[in-house]
Amino acid sequence: MPVPAAVRVLVLGGTTEARRLAESLAGDRSVRVTTSLAGRVAAPRLPPGEVRIGGFGGPEGLAAWMREHDVDALIDATHPFAAAMSRNAAEAAALAHVPLLALRRPGWVAQDGDHWHSTGSLAEAAGLLPALGERVFLTTGRMGLAAFAGAGLDALWFLVRSVDAPEPPGPARMEVLLDRGPFTLEGERELLRRHRIDLLVTKDSGGDATAPKLTAAREAGIPVVVVRRPPVPEGVPVAATPDEAVEWVRRF
Repeated sequence: MPVPAAVRVLVLGGTTEARRLAESLAGDRSVRVTTSLAGRVAAPRLPPGEVRIGGFGGPEGLAAWMREHDVDALIDATHPFAAAMSRNAAEAAALAHVPLLALRRPGWVAQDGDHWHSTGSLAEAAGLLPALGERVFLTTGRMGLAAFAGAGLDALWFLVRSVDAPEPPGPARMEVLLDRGPFTLEGERELLRRHRIDLLVTKDSGGDATAPKLTAAREAGIPVVVVRRPPVPEGVPVAATPDEAVEWVRRF
């Protein structure tokens, strides 16, 4: 009997969940997985299986790539805030008639003792800061720092943590800390103490790797400005874990 062809899966990656998914699928001979990375991080942690780095040229380019490589299934495992890529994935999947799944870790949930201020954008978050604190721990990544460069924030001091060095414009008074998670609770406690942080700003990226900062802020009574994540494109099914995504692939 002829051997069935392997299911060709394209994973739009860049997250811990994407790497774990690739690790699970790479050991399955019935699946051939390719992970696509945007190339925005200088030294990404490469997953097992085939890897491509760089953009596709919009949804039409992604659809063309999937047709050319006979992709059977597309999994959008990008960062929860990569809204443009998620929209492109949904449009490309429709153009190429390829089933699409979004892999999204659950968002964070406020606990007793948290002092959270929910916002819909970085610009909205920036507008809240002067009334909440003076020494800001900014953990929204290196993209979008221009939102915190306004003259109304010049009196504030920012500790900006990101994997790669941010480019201007950015806050007038800031120190950059280059680091990559996962972070420990003890480390986050010490960081808040050493820099005398009185306000934390973060995106609701979810997951455990960067969650200790929220616990440290709760313990210290520090307010947290949380930027809400954008919704998954309408009609796209969602898996909360890599295991759920593996089960979805195995239905093909």
